[in-house]
Amino acid sequence: MKTILETSRFFLRELNTNDAESFFALNANPNVLKYTGDKAFNHIDDARDFLQNYKEYEKYGFGRWAIISKSNQEFVGWCGLKFHPETDEVDLGFRIFEEFWNQGIATETAKACLDYGFSVLKLQNIIGRAMSENKASISVLEKCGMQFSKNILLDGQKAVQYSISKT
Repeated sequence: MKTILETSRFFLRELNTNDAESFFALNANPNVLKYTGDKAFNHIDDARDFLQNYKEYEKYGFGRWAIISKSNQEFVGWCGLKFHPETDEVDLGFRIFEEFWNQGIATETAKACLDYGFSVLKLQNIIGRAMSENKASISVLEKCGMQFSKNILLDGQKAVQYSISKT
């Protein structure tokens, strides 16, 4: 397991095809996908194919990372950074299994990813986006020190963009 970073409770590592079952299950929950604009995978093989073809690490040196519990090695979700070449922006994203919501996991891992982005990757600015109705994700962005930038549309829905710059 190639650990990218760690927090007090979690390791963050690169996603791989061994995560297909967990990745499939995470995206199968309509509550998890409610504000993402994503669709569930039709079959576990689709999740495996996605992970097999996920080339962000090779292309940009970073991406979304699996969140693994230190206490029991359980996959609890993902968190990480994503480069958008069309806008030359890096965004912070996270997705956690519903049974782990409201435990501070997204905030804990998101803060670690921001720190990694600024200290290791030497990024100057990182954005975060959330559907306007997704109060929980907006709260995570704010707890991470991100500031509201502007209202936007994501997948045709009202959304907000937050940002934080290197200090």
